[in-house]
Amino acid sequence: MSNVTLKVEGMSCGHCVSSVEKAVSGVGAAAKVDLPAKTVAVEFDENTVSLDTIKAAIEDQGYDVV
Repeated sequence: MSNVTLKVEGMSCGHCVSSVEKAVSGVGAAAKVDLPAKTVAVEFDENTVSLDTIKAAIEDQGYDVV
């Protein structure tokens, strides 16, 4: 398992947290959003899903991974 913390811009509320966590879960990874820090801690299996796929899932929700 790999653990990565991503900086994500555009999140401002509980709905944002839910959207990001659901999007990451949808591609087969786990996410924990820290809204005040604007970060997303992601745990994933590199054999199952790539980091680029996870980033794309977050960006598809309208947020910017920086």
